[in-house]
Amino acid sequence: MADGGDGFEGRIAVIQRTRGYRKWPEEVKARIVAESFRDGARVVDVARRHGVLAHQLSNWRRQARQGLLALPEDAVEGLEAAFVPLAVEPEVSTEAAGAAFGTITIEVGGDVMLRVPGDVPPERAAALVRALRGVA
Repeated sequence: MADGGDGFEGRIAVIQRTRGYRKWPEEVKARIVAESFRDGARVVDVARRHGVLAHQLSNWRRQARQGLLALPEDAVEGLEAAFVPLAVEPEVSTEAAGAAFGTITIEVGGDVMLRVPGDVPPERAAALVRALRGVA
């Protein structure tokens, strides 16, 4: 072929496709996921940099949020600030809550309702609303 008789000059590269899925070690997955959780990081950019499909990285991120993929200690420390502490308590009647202070009901995003006792400082109530808006 390359003798010049057929008019073709150059090289042909044959690339073999890999079969099956690539098996990623848990520590490597964890490091890639930790990088994707950094401020300003985009899943698609991190995935491309490591040769991973974006949907696969999204799946690993979901596993990390569900506790199925353990992240490195240094990555977990950086993520703690991204979560807002929340305590869920059973609903208490207004009589038991102390009618002297009353209760403020705030709707956030149309599907989240926040009931704040009247003795909570306004700054704290405003901080709770801001935190819920960021999540909702």
